[in-house]
Amino acid sequence: MNQQKQKHNPVLLDAVLRCLEPKKGDSYLDLTAGYGGHASAVLAATDSPRKAVLVDRDQEAAKYLQQRFGALGTEIVHSDFLAASEVLGAKKRRFDMILADLGVSSPHLENARRGFSLKTPGPLDMRMDQRQQISAEQIVNQAPEAELARIFAEYGEEPKAREIARRIIDARPISGTKQLAGIASSVWPANSRIHPATRVFLALRIAVNDELGQLEGALPVWQELLVPGGRLAVISFHSLEDRIVKRFMAEQAAGEYGRELELLTKKPITATKDEVVLNPRARSAKLRAAAKIKTNR
Repeated sequence: MNQQKQKHNPVLLDAVLRCLEPKKGDSYLDLTAGYGGHASAVLAATDSPRKAVLVDRDQEAAKYLQQRFGALGTEIVHSDFLAASEVLGAKKRRFDMILADLGVSSPHLENARRGFSLKTPGPLDMRMDQRQQISAEQIVNQAPEAELARIFAEYGEEPKAREIARRIIDARPISGTKQLAGIASSVWPANSRIHPATRVFLALRIAVNDELGQLEGALPVWQELLVPGGRLAVISFHSLEDRIVKRFMAEQAAGEYGRELELLTKKPITATKDEVVLNPRARSAKLRAAAKIKTNR
């Protein structure tokens, strides 16, 4: 695991620091802190670890964050970001900077037993929080054909969602990632631009972890958690997430009943060619940021 942590590089780090503009004494909320890549850089600039809260729903990541930052007085929360945000909101906590990196970390992808990877055989798991009951195996083996097709079409934007769902039903029970990948691949020609099962795996991960529902519920809470002038940065990795973030920030910046946010990124910031070479995970990353309007309503 130590090797995996060392391999995990924070995406768009320089752009995140430009958007958040960390200053001495600033408070910081990282809602998907992972193994602390972004957090360590932000806290180095603020020099105020006791004013930071680092959240992650993965128990291994939360344990690592506690070991790395807990002794500094940083608050570590093992929770999904929506629940953590709502608790912080109920406590009237406020922050100068909020970051959410919505991607799956490299240790998740490289650990076959977590079931996220197409490359290595593993169980159909895909749970970011191992405490939850629902897993990819349950969805694949128990959901009706129409529900499977909906998940693949809606969350994965898979053109052959119905055919894949039908073949899954015929092949049940599905026992692992290799078998599922083979079924999804069987409906596509061998010369597909991306791995034929990529969209199916993405869709299942989104469904298992309620990623879009979490994001839609959390964005207005994050806005409330900002101090006036506070900055919010969100990194998304697929179009469905980015649309939700773009729409929310645009609506709050337009403000039918008064503007709440000022856009810091007119267009999403993406990785440079050099960044992608160093960190291929950054290829699909899009960063959007906004600041809370300073005037009181």
